Amino acid sequence: MSPHANWSYPTTIRFGAGRIAELGSACRAAGITRPLLVTDRALAGLPITAQALDVLEEAGLGRAVFDRVDPNPTEANLEAGLTAYRAGWHDGVVAFGGGSALDLGKMIALMVDQPVSVWELEVVGDGWTRANPATIAPLIAVPTTAGTGSEVGRAGVLTDSATHRKKIIFHPKLMPAITICDPALTIGMPAAITAGTGMDALAHCLEAFCSPHYHPMSQGIALEGMRLVLENLPRAYATPDDLEARANMMSAAAMGAVAFQKGLGAIHSLSHPVGAVYNTHHGTTNAVVMPMVLAFNRPAIEARIARGAGYMGIEDGFDGFVERVMALRTALKIPTGLGALGVESARLDELTELALLDPSCAGNPIEMTRKNTRALFETCM
Repeated sequence: MSPHANWSYPTTIRFGAGRIAELGSACRAAGITRPLLVTDRALAGLPITAQALDVLEEAGLGRAVFDRVDPNPTEANLEAGLTAYRAGWHDGVVAFGGGSALDLGKMIALMVDQPVSVWELEVVGDGWTRANPATIAPLIAVPTTAGTGSEVGRAGVLTDSATHRKKIIFHPKLMPAITICDPALTIGMPAAITAGTGMDALAHCLEAFCSPHYHPMSQGIALEGMRLVLENLPRAYATPDDLEARANMMSAAAMGAVAFQKGLGAIHSLSHPVGAVYNTHHGTTNAVVMPMVLAFNRPAIEARIARGAGYMGIEDGFDGFVERVMALRTALKIPTGLGALGVESARLDELTELALLDPSCAGNPIEMTRKNTRALFETCM
């Protein structure tokens, strides 16, 4: 039986199959009367998007939609979205889709009327304080994948097309007012997207668990999130209409995003520049580099992973955990190296520099240097 509940951590979450029917009431509760639904091009023509728009229309909220969202959204997507938002005199955003749509929806809500550019709000120091919080539009999040967890986060990722850098834009008011987690929306995901987004959730939980920073609450959430992914992702992949597995994956995705306030690491600092330069799927890229990063970090994380493996029912400690990850990658048909994603050896120096600029480096258990990061990229090829 699929779970069904109301949660208030870390925001108001309406969780359960069929709860997309409450989208209209969620908008009303957030004070939104003229929502703009932000989604990606692939989702725009699918029945689940039509269903969401029907719910909005039946509630008297219109059916305005913006779908010019690239897989790795850029400032050009943001400007187009802002133009649509202002032209429609909208008063709130419904971010509907995977991580790209959720992140761009957040950026649109943030930048409706700001005195600074979006790049000035990158999560560096207290840059977020430059924003005017009074002009940030209310936001509803409806994830249709189980990976990014952006529906319970206070940040979004935007790619700077000039520098090929993925930048994390943060503001406390980017936490959605209400999130609707309806696992039934994820049933129609292509198998490759189920795999990639699920591995993204695992990467978030794994890197948070391994981060050296102190945050016991995130540590516990990350561990249970890993267990849920390892037990439920193979089921969701093999049997797409398994609602219980889909629900558990949706929970794990949210848990990963809550946990990674403790920190991310080399998995993300490598995958971010690869995604920005080669437009690869973020979760799939994370999955490709995951075993190599585990080996890279082994001296610092072996004992911790061994303790966690016991909780997850995995024998043989660190080695057993790595074997489980490798078996999962094989079952999900994840490529075995970055070369299979189109990454060129000639650009590894460039990717290394971009990786070292990524804020995820700060959470890696072993300090990332130019030398060891370049060598890690070579191993990932």
